[in-house]
Amino acid sequence: MDRATEPFPPAPADQPGLAKESTLTTGRRLLYLLRTLRPKQWTKNGFVLVALIFDGKLLDVPLAVAAVWTLACFCLVASSVYILNDLVDIERDRQHPRKRLRPLASGQLNPGLAKGAMVVLAVAGLLGGGMTSLNVGLTLGVYLLLNAAYCLYLKNLVIIDVMMIAVFFVLRVAAGAVAVEVSAFSPWLYICVSLLALLIAFGKRRHEIILLKEAASGHRSSLKQYNLAFLDQIIGIVTTSGLVSYTFYSFEAETALADPSRMMLTVPLIVFVVFRYLYLIHVEQRGGAPDDLLFADRPLFAAVVLWVLSVVAVIYV
Repeated sequence: MDRATEPFPPAPADQPGLAKESTLTTGRRLLYLLRTLRPKQWTKNGFVLVALIFDGKLLDVPLAVAAVWTLACFCLVASSVYILNDLVDIERDRQHPRKRLRPLASGQLNPGLAKGAMVVLAVAGLLGGGMTSLNVGLTLGVYLLLNAAYCLYLKNLVIIDVMMIAVFFVLRVAAGAVAVEVSAFSPWLYICVSLLALLIAFGKRRHEIILLKEAASGHRSSLKQYNLAFLDQIIGIVTTSGLVSYTFYSFEAETALADPSRMMLTVPLIVFVVFRYLYLIHVEQRGGAPDDLLFADRPLFAAVVLWVLSVVAVIYV
């Protein structure tokens, strides 16, 4: 759903007709706080379940519960990071055609309330992860610290900004692997997840340059060091590497937990998902938030769901 159609005021708070934060009801404040937590982006935390599925532990109820609990803890910590990011970028977001609609940037959410929620969510997530295991708690701690460094500094460094996003996805997978105590988890999957994250992140940078044009560097300083030719070349390299890596993974029976001839049947679905994503960012000039693309584009969503079901069928049937 486009933010312009969401049930929130469609313009910054200094424009006529928009209620100030001080005049809002408690229920309305909670709605704006919930929006700041970005629940749609919790789909990224689904990567915590990668180890559960691909290590053949999906039917082990205690381990499945541990993985889902870890996923929930990641949602809490990730939401605290989203609040931090919005607080740090509040002035820059006001120059962005879409991010200016965020509750903090538009003045609809009190920064004090947001800061309090940020601390509570971070502590709750870390403690919850520690209840699963010490290593899960430590992984969440590393994730939180690196994200704080990213929000405050690293996201302004060209290339490093995108590579850090890949690190965050790998940490999600690693936390899931620790939670379920993997025994036959293929290292190829870490490579595949890293390359997928790089593809999405570079696609997002490309979209920002096209959307913001001359104002791109004012929103994110690293954008002035990117251009479309450079990004398109990197996207081509990452795409090829990702498809080759997943094919290698599917070909190794001992790590795929299935006959390679069966796991390789899932390769065409991955090829379609990648090609569809490339079509969306190059032809339809989309590629902003990946969660928006996933749920807004029916062919892409259907292919992802079908791939997940196919993987489960190949490993467990």
